[in-house]
Amino acid sequence: MQLRPEAERLRTQSDACAATLARIRRRLLPFTFLLYIAAYLDRINVGFAALRMNHDLGLGDAAFGLGAGLFFIGYFLFEIPSNLILERVGARAWIARIMISWGVLAMATAAVRSASSFYVLRFLLGAAEAGFFPGIILYLTYWFPPREQARAIALFMTASALAGVIGGPLSGALLGTDGMLGLAGWQWLFILEGLPSVLLGVGVWFNLPDGPRDARWLSAEEKLLLAQSLAREAARGREQTLIGGLTGARVWLMALLYFAIVTGLYGVTMWLPQIVKGLGALDNLEVGLVSAVPFLAAAVTMVAVGQSSDRRGERRWHLALSAFAGAGGLILCARAHHTMFALAALSLAAAGIWGTMGPFWSIPSDYLGGTAAAAGIALINSVGNLGGFAGPYLVGMARQRSHDFNGALTALAMTLAAAGCLALAIARSRPSRPAEPVKFRAGR
Repeated sequence: MQLRPEAERLRTQSDACAATLARIRRRLLPFTFLLYIAAYLDRINVGFAALRMNHDLGLGDAAFGLGAGLFFIGYFLFEIPSNLILERVGARAWIARIMISWGVLAMATAAVRSASSFYVLRFLLGAAEAGFFPGIILYLTYWFPPREQARAIALFMTASALAGVIGGPLSGALLGTDGMLGLAGWQWLFILEGLPSVLLGVGVWFNLPDGPRDARWLSAEEKLLLAQSLAREAARGREQTLIGGLTGARVWLMALLYFAIVTGLYGVTMWLPQIVKGLGALDNLEVGLVSAVPFLAAAVTMVAVGQSSDRRGERRWHLALSAFAGAGGLILCARAHHTMFALAALSLAAAGIWGTMGPFWSIPSDYLGGTAAAAGIALINSVGNLGGFAGPYLVGMARQRSHDFNGALTALAMTLAAAGCLALAIARSRPSRPAEPVKFRAGR
């Protein structure tokens, strides 16, 4: 039976839109993926540097946890202003600025000589990087309709897991350059892992279009198809105002949920090299190689969960079950008495924690649009990333008192279990408010 002309037209249009989105994924996601690898590497490499830096600077566990966490205080304070500026001036200029400034400060961390200078550089690094992650999440909403976002975000955020896969062995190897040109290995680690961010920041200026209208590699027909698809989604009753994006109850619920996830994420990530070091008699390179295993599990799981979430059109249970799996992995690790079992438990924990990311970050665009999305996404990320301060500091304090990680891992597991419960409290329906006129900014 032949399709009616209208049905055939819709199918042809749908196929063309799918082809356009596939082309966008191929052009944008590999580059933004590379940017996030650089960002995440500069954020977490302090955990590997600590294997030697703490001794050289005389940092105790609590002092290191405080310094590692101060990054997120600077991040929190400047996150919302940064994302609002990006929405005004465009992604290309602002993301280039962010990357170059944080790359310079990451390299400058090699010059720290005391706990106080370590604290200052970590705070400034967070302030410099503020706006990058929520800016990219906002940027992806310019290109992908909500039904495609969990997959796109998961593919982009896989970089955070692969940064651990790459960064572990690389950081372990760089620690072995101790004494070269009179610098300690941890100093070379900061210098050589910060430099790519500066170079990539320059690359952003030349390679990242502000939005679909500036993409020379899209035809006029493809731009029109994409604009129509995004317009249909934008008109579905989303909050559009700045005040709504900052004060909505669901925004603050998401921020609290993300705080719980991030507390677990960075509580593990910043201390993972030292957790692995405690599993056996390993040198720094071996610690880096073993530390890559949980991140590899996280990378695979993140993509699988994101694809499943998009395919089923379901977010809450994918998010909640991932958080519960992360909690279970940490509980098992805290009670492990065998190295391989502990490593398997850490891998389960990492898979669960990172598995939350695709479903989580596709939820805000269900009820936020325009300036509300810029402000709301930044608010969720900035409040949530305070967990990046709480997690490492909590672990440092607990370890200093008990001289092991068991109590700290159990506490982190409880925060992830709370995140799973909060995920199930998120309303499934869209906000029931009238649709507002769709406005397109130049370059979007």
